[in-house]
Amino acid sequence: QLQLVESGGGLVQPGGSLRLSCKASGFTLDNYAMGWFRQAPGKEREFVAALSRGAGSTYVADSVKGRFTISKDNAKNTVYLQMNSLKPEDTAVYYCAAKKLSGNVYSPALYHYWGQGTQVTVSS
Repeated sequence: QLQLVESGGGLVQPGGSLRLSCKASGFTLDNYAMGWFRQAPGKEREFVAALSRGAGSTYVADSVKGRFTISKDNAKNTVYLQMNSLKPEDTAVYYCAAKKLSGNVYSPALYHYWGQGTQVTVSS
């Protein structure tokens, strides 16, 4: 069955870096749009970054632009989120998601499959 497993979260000081990984199984990455979302306590789940189907395009939220980069390794069937210059406001549970259809990559409601999430805490 289709499965997404995130890893790489943890505690980091402000200004530090982390790389999140999302290992996909049961499907081929190129056939799906892949997204990263995050959810802080008491807040709605928000878009962070996405790769279009076939990875022809990348999308990044304004709040993380210039600091976060999304990429993938087809050989490993894994999507990555490189996070640099982390800030306390980046603290959240980060989720990987996949959707079959093309089009809007920003709305979490359009994604069919989700990982379990990985906690990222930015604090001194």
